[in-house]
Amino acid sequence: MEKAILGKKLGMTQIFTPTGTMIPVTVVEAGPMTVVRKKTVERDGYSAVVVAFGDIKADKLNKPEAGAFVKAGIEPKRHLKEFKYAGADTMEIGSSIKCDIFADGDWVDVCGTSKGHGFSGAIKRWNHQRLKETHGTGPVVRQRGSCGQRSDPSRVMKGLHMAGQYGVDKTTVQNLRVVGVDTERNCLLIKGAIPGPNGSLVTVKEAVKKQNKKVGGSK
Repeated sequence: MEKAILGKKLGMTQIFTPTGTMIPVTVVEAGPMTVVRKKTVERDGYSAVVVAFGDIKADKLNKPEAGAFVKAGIEPKRHLKEFKYAGADTMEIGSSIKCDIFADGDWVDVCGTSKGHGFSGAIKRWNHQRLKETHGTGPVVRQRGSCGQRSDPSRVMKGLHMAGQYGVDKTTVQNLRVVGVDTERNCLLIKGAIPGPNGSLVTVKEAVKKQNKKVGGSK
């Protein structure tokens, strides 16, 4: 892995190209991250770095978490994550990783936690059709039909689409294009929508499935 960074989803807006084309973008506050710990092949069996992102008060952390920051000699942070960078051996504890590791035109994968929808019916949760609005159906049409199996096997089968909670799942959207990098504000402009509500933590990584496309989208 060569490029990866933690960020906070700020929301969506739109930008315009010099030709007047409107591009919907998501603004992500990407970094800066601070290297807290290094993992080496000799000691841990692989090479990686543990990075921290987001300010937090020291009294909000437990003793093991606070001790890691004291040992590294850096200010407490809210989030910790491990990345296996290609040049992890050359990074020093306390160094910063900023959004300028990405450039305009890069293809990225964005991972986050999807929005929660609470307890929802089968129509909203599974996109089922509602019942017919004819005589004999009853007063409620926004419900699923029968889920019984008659006398054989006389039970509801596992995995049947029914009402329940959905959302709050780890979700990854692949092959999104970076259309702007604001180094002064530590922001990335990513074309399209990304998972999660505004203010949620996201991980922006170099795309696994490389794209060979032009800016206009044609191959």
